[in-house]
Amino acid sequence: MNDFKIGEFNTLTSVRKEPQGFYLRGDDPFNQVLLPNAYVPEGFKEGDEINVFIYLDNEERLTATTLQPKIKLNDFAVLTVEQVNRMGAFLDMGLVKQLLVPYKEQAIPMEEGRSYVVFMYLDDKTKRLVGTSKLNRYLSNDDIKVEKGEEVDLMVLHSSHLGTNVMINKTYKGLIFRSDVNQPLSLGQELKGYVKTIREDGKIDVILQKEGVASFEPNAQKVLDILQRSEGFLDLHDKSDPEEISKRLLMSKKSFKRAIGNLYRDQKIVIEKDGIRLA
Repeated sequence: MNDFKIGEFNTLTSVRKEPQGFYLRGDDPFNQVLLPNAYVPEGFKEGDEINVFIYLDNEERLTATTLQPKIKLNDFAVLTVEQVNRMGAFLDMGLVKQLLVPYKEQAIPMEEGRSYVVFMYLDDKTKRLVGTSKLNRYLSNDDIKVEKGEEVDLMVLHSSHLGTNVMINKTYKGLIFRSDVNQPLSLGQELKGYVKTIREDGKIDVILQKEGVASFEPNAQKVLDILQRSEGFLDLHDKSDPEEISKRLLMSKKSFKRAIGNLYRDQKIVIEKDGIRLA
């Protein structure tokens, strides 16, 4: 079709100005794409280079924009459904053009106003950008190249009775058990984590804090800081509800118990019946 990378950013050169905007080209001078006036930066002129995102507009015309889309080709993002019609769901991708997720590409029926994690690919026949919420075909634990204790990039997918399902390095599926969730998590949230266990069946357990002594020190200091702001007393202890601990301290009960254990050992706190107090 052309030498432009649809769904990605391209560095192109301005070749001529027309009433509707500037025409840009890449390596092939015969393939050109319009950058509409709405996206032309001030002072831009013929011969200038510019980094633009390429897509097909609502009229199926190749178009360039300087806007930053919410998702790029062969990548994941959380997007909100703007409308649903007979073709499928149309999601806001940060451009005038919306991203179509056909019904056959919806893991569950999409609803207007709700957000979903989707993957964007290029349809080979139509050259249109298409979304899918059927993520399993793009995530596989068959060939795992991460190791226990390794820091990884996570994206939150959904919750289950076991905990929070996450995407690992945009390659694998993983799970943060409820007992290891030490902060509020939201759909599509991106954060760092650590591989806790790689099971024989290929399932990966993830934690949000590095295991070992190094992870306890920040928590111990955090508890101390909270105690100092709370007139030296905190009405939480090792029998407190895990959700209450997570809500108030943004750490798991397991991490909290280890933190106060370290503080008690160092004689910095006293553990009382209804809470902990600065020594």
